[in-house]
Amino acid sequence: MNRVLADTSIWVEYFNRPKSEYAERLAEFLEIEVVYITGIILAELLQGAKTHAEFNLLKKNLKVLPLLKETDKTWEKVGKLSFDLQRKGIVIPLSDCLVAVLAQENNCQVFTLDNHFTHIPQLEMM
Repeated sequence: MNRVLADTSIWVEYFNRPKSEYAERLAEFLEIEVVYITGIILAELLQGAKTHAEFNLLKKNLKVLPLLKETDKTWEKVGKLSFDLQRKGIVIPLSDCLVAVLAQENNCQVFTLDNHFTHIPQLEMM
């Protein structure tokens, strides 16, 4: 199994609808330890916590996942990707461009419900 970078949309599904097809699939990937996370996804999930206790529980559980880290080159690629897409009339949040570039740099497939990622060339999705 390849590395899986679960996007925020999948995590939200996992926490809010644990019996859904996507949540069950993520649970399977977590079981076989192929799920990775990025700093921006971690931050997005933490900001959505409803209480301090939920925040701390999320932080504790998500910190066990391998974290993909960006470099100066990563940020250059993010800027270039966003620039190229905007020239085609496609506007994607910079956070999604970052997730896509980190996935590409680390040979991950992006597991997402967000259709922004379909506009990113050569991105492996599931």
